[in-house]
Amino acid sequence: MLIVGTGFAGLGMAIRLLEAGQPDFVVLEKADAVGGAWRENTYPGCACDVTSMMYSYSFAPNRTWSRMYATQPEILDYIHRVVKDRDLESHIRFNTEAISYEFDEASDRWTVRTRSGEEYRPRVVVLAHGALHVPNTPDFQGVDRFKGTVFHSARWDHSVDLKGKRVAVIGTGASTAQFVPEIVGTAAKVDVFQRNAHWLLPKADRPLGNFEHRLFKLLPFVQRLYRLAAYWTHELPVLGFMNPKLLKVLEVASRRMLEKQVEDPELRAKLTPDYKIGCKRILLSSDYYPALQRPNVDLITAGIAEFTETGIKTVDGKLHEADVVVLGTGFSTDNRCADEHIVGSGGRTIQEAWSDGMTAYLGMTVTGFPNMFMVMGPNSGGGAQSILFVIEAQLRYIVECLRMMKAQRATRLDVRADVQREFNARLHGKLAGSVWNSGGCDSWFLDRTGHNRQSWPGTGTSYWRATRRPDPTAFTLTGSAGRKPLPDAPRPVGPR
Repeated sequence: MLIVGTGFAGLGMAIRLLEAGQPDFVVLEKADAVGGAWRENTYPGCACDVTSMMYSYSFAPNRTWSRMYATQPEILDYIHRVVKDRDLESHIRFNTEAISYEFDEASDRWTVRTRSGEEYRPRVVVLAHGALHVPNTPDFQGVDRFKGTVFHSARWDHSVDLKGKRVAVIGTGASTAQFVPEIVGTAAKVDVFQRNAHWLLPKADRPLGNFEHRLFKLLPFVQRLYRLAAYWTHELPVLGFMNPKLLKVLEVASRRMLEKQVEDPELRAKLTPDYKIGCKRILLSSDYYPALQRPNVDLITAGIAEFTETGIKTVDGKLHEADVVVLGTGFSTDNRCADEHIVGSGGRTIQEAWSDGMTAYLGMTVTGFPNMFMVMGPNSGGGAQSILFVIEAQLRYIVECLRMMKAQRATRLDVRADVQREFNARLHGKLAGSVWNSGGCDSWFLDRTGHNRQSWPGTGTSYWRATRRPDPTAFTLTGSAGRKPLPDAPRPVGPR
């Protein structure tokens, strides 16, 4: 078995396989260290916007979180400790990037090739390289003429000293809300270019004291109670996302925060979104609005026309001079495998299968691509819930699928086309009334076809229930090429 990626998903998959008594696997990692997104994102102020208690594996609780919302260095340190404690490094092949996956129908195995020319022949492949790992870098007119430095927030250039520099920040999403407060005290001037305002809520962050740490160590159930409270704190807003009328209370809270923190009516108007709260990702920050009101900071809402040698010209004709441009422009999400060579049965590529948009069954399996699982695939996003909760549900499901294959002596597992089609019809039907689809914004949840390919239409609890155990009738299971499929019976499927 082969796993791709050493973020929380890939490492969690490795741990679950070891716990299930299946040590015959290899994990490929393109970089020289583990960590995934938490290795890559090192921008100033980088932190989680899910509470610490819900941002660790349930089977490997961290008793030493320093804050209610952990920072990037602390999360990365936790990941390294888990690798060491579970003795995972012997299974990992670093500096090994998988670039080609081809399914061999004669042997029911994948041929996986790496950039360095190595070849693997696993029965099963688990793609765990993350949903948000390819930075979105817009093709601005004239960017090549700019004499300064340009980098994406997910590829922060720490060799660039911002002290005394004029910094232009493009984009106002979750990363920007974290790093702008960190750089405004260092840079001489910061211009923040905003295309759309975001709804913000205060971040209830605070240090976790020595008393709490001792309590967690002596009485582990207390930390479990903290985790349970955090779980429901993240779970409840999803009810509003699926029933937008219930979101009024969040909107009122966000507006009050804006009015309290921003006195200038002109700036407040610029920062007031024109769509329903929840349509885009709600940002958690208590210091973003204050940072925008510093004397050396300007919020610019005019569209970008072009780059010049010395800065950025907006459509109103103004030139905003800059020494450094930071792109806080998010990630490419329309097709997570757009640049990957993945060929399933019948020679069909993933690009052909997803020509009308990404689609999968329960976010993990794609018809025509046997023995391939995705972690955090299409429509498995957890709304406001911790991504680790969803990941753990998927890892358990994948292990159960492997057990099912073994029990039925199957060498091939492929989700049935009619099952996947019916599942997605029900899924998108439920998403139609959600705030993500009907909230009046253009967000990364929606692809070029206008379909929501990211969100699960319900709570994390409902996803956990849907993935508690695989349904044998949803798959075609065969013992070898040419063997007749095991008998199955169709049944209604879809998100509950």
